[in-house]
Amino acid sequence: MAILEIKNVSKFFGGLAANADVSFEVAQGSIMGLIGPNGAGKTTLFNCITGYYEPSRGEVIFKGNRMNGLQPDRVCKLGMARTWQKVRPLAKMSVLDNVMVGALCRTNSLKAAREIAMEQLQVVRMDGKAAFLAGGLPIGERKKLEMARVLATKPELLLLDEVMGGLNQSESEEIVLLILDIKSRGITQMVIEHDMKTIMRISDRIVVLTSGEKLTEGTPQEVVSNQAVIDAYLGESHS
Repeated sequence: MAILEIKNVSKFFGGLAANADVSFEVAQGSIMGLIGPNGAGKTTLFNCITGYYEPSRGEVIFKGNRMNGLQPDRVCKLGMARTWQKVRPLAKMSVLDNVMVGALCRTNSLKAAREIAMEQLQVVRMDGKAAFLAGGLPIGERKKLEMARVLATKPELLLLDEVMGGLNQSESEEIVLLILDIKSRGITQMVIEHDMKTIMRISDRIVVLTSGEKLTEGTPQEVVSNQAVIDAYLGESHS
């Protein structure tokens, strides 16, 4: 069953199409990888899905409901949350308080928000740093903090935008294991990632964008062996 349906979504900025007639479905409980060269329209599509942009044309359907025109806070309350390429923790607040901000999407009780936040810090293995100032964390832990904060909103669909960007190999491996753990908890995920080995490892299916359009879609093996993908993307920077 599809939790998310993208139907002929286009997004124009002036005369430029950042996304053009993109369609696909994301099965509930799966991980959908989203790949493509820089400027392919991946983050723009995330913004259209989560309410930061309204699609110029087409429809975003989440759990059977049309999402076009809904504000991001409403989209979040309906069960869809995203991370950002550039992590910006609330630097002068504690790690715990940062995650509580996410939890307050679900409850008005500070006590309940604290409990939810501690649960998610345990998921990302940062419960031992709950009292630390968020601004003092290294990049790998900032990324995990961001994931804990969005998990605290209790999403059914989590969109991860280059969550491994700027990380070393061991930090990236921690995030991979975390993504797979989140999947085991029944949360559907969409993941933008440039490293093909990683995206092949975690994805059930992959959508490839190029110049704002969907080039192809399939299983990781189908995508990596597709000549059009090799020409447009893999051959360019991943040969």
